[in-house]
Amino acid sequence: MAGHGYVPLNRTFPVVRTRLMLERSMCRSMIVDACSEPQLQELLCGMAIPLVIVCPDRADVTELAAKFPAHRIIGANELADAEQWRPVNVAVDSIAYLLFTSGSTGQPKGVMVSHANVLHYLDYVTKRYRFTSNDRVSQTFDLTFDLSAHDMFVAWEHGACLCCPTQKQLIKPGAFINDARLTVWFSVPSTAVFMRRFGVLKPGMYPGLRLSLFCGEALPVEIVRHWALAAPNSVIENIYGPTELTIACTAYRWNNTTSPDECEQGIVPIGQPFDGMRALIVDEQLREVEHGRDGELLMTGPQLGLGYWQDGEKTRQAFVSVAGKNGTYYRTGDGVRRPWPGEALVYLGRLDNQIKVLGHRVELGEVEAAVRQVSGLEGVVALGWPTTESGADGIEVFLETDSFDTDALIGRLKEKLPAYMLPRNVLLLRRFPLNANGKYDRKALQLMLENTFGSHPPRAAMPHPADRPS
Repeated sequence: MAGHGYVPLNRTFPVVRTRLMLERSMCRSMIVDACSEPQLQELLCGMAIPLVIVCPDRADVTELAAKFPAHRIIGANELADAEQWRPVNVAVDSIAYLLFTSGSTGQPKGVMVSHANVLHYLDYVTKRYRFTSNDRVSQTFDLTFDLSAHDMFVAWEHGACLCCPTQKQLIKPGAFINDARLTVWFSVPSTAVFMRRFGVLKPGMYPGLRLSLFCGEALPVEIVRHWALAAPNSVIENIYGPTELTIACTAYRWNNTTSPDECEQGIVPIGQPFDGMRALIVDEQLREVEHGRDGELLMTGPQLGLGYWQDGEKTRQAFVSVAGKNGTYYRTGDGVRRPWPGEALVYLGRLDNQIKVLGHRVELGEVEAAVRQVSGLEGVVALGWPTTESGADGIEVFLETDSFDTDALIGRLKEKLPAYMLPRNVLLLRRFPLNANGKYDRKALQLMLENTFGSHPPRAAMPHPADRPS
């Protein structure tokens, strides 16, 4: 409404990481709610550029203005009445939002998404899911998770009710569905796994749901079977899409009769591209594979993002041209099978060192970079473990050393990494196993975990539901 793009910041992240995102994005204005105000002192420490800081929860900002004289502080009393707002011209190819995702070099990557990207997504899902002002839509995602854009803009565009749970309500998502009288549910599959584990996916529990969407990680078949029984009046869809392709770009509708035969490795397919989006499945040389063969998924179309903020090299690596094809394609890094005409895309897993932890995308290289920086050691390997049908339950870290204060290490990492990226355990090895190429043998380290601990880590405490992206 101001004519600018937005950058969501998360007060549950370490302040150092928040400041890095604030500085790298070159934001000049920041909206701060009452619960985030206590972080201002640490966040603004060392900020060279003055900011306009809007505090809508405060009528009088005299005290804050005196405390931070280098910045302009605006309170609720200084804001213009809503009636004075007038539409502004916004170029459709300008940035709608800038989202920072995990980066393999230890620096978060800023994904630029345009207004045109989001508008195409909204137009398509509006047609596909028929949202109306009678809908009551869940908002289970933090604003730093791009799936939150779906909930907000779908609801606002159609005059639907956007139902935002408190942290306490998130602990019991089943009760929230019924208490809020939701008609539309959207979450990562991990939330449904959590609900089944605690016995709240019983037949007929959520009759009011007409639509259930899952995205963010692989969707296990058994979870969908139980969800279909618990929400008997709901259409269930598995939608897929990295941030770079704007929220989601493929969809698969579950059918209790035919879908089980279309699933592989216990995972629901990711379906067909949205209208206007084109999929290409290629080998390592970016040559299209034959029907029925496995390869990397590349996609292009009107939801293709603008690239990475102020990072031309990473943009060129991920947004590529393909011989014989028009346009620029995004390399998803996901393995899929090229379907025969009419068949659904089958998801086969990550092809690189990126994993999903409770729905969050995590570059293990970023975790390793943080551990190296804090520990001063070069021999560092991070693994997602134990692996699950939808990604990994947590992260385990190996250090190549005889001895180290691992508790102090994790304590310092809490200042740099979000909770879902913190290693659950730090294990010490005098020498890492190497593969035939002389590289750290990650498979051997994973086997070592399995042989030592079985299927569960030694501190297999399930993360609190409030720490999840849902």
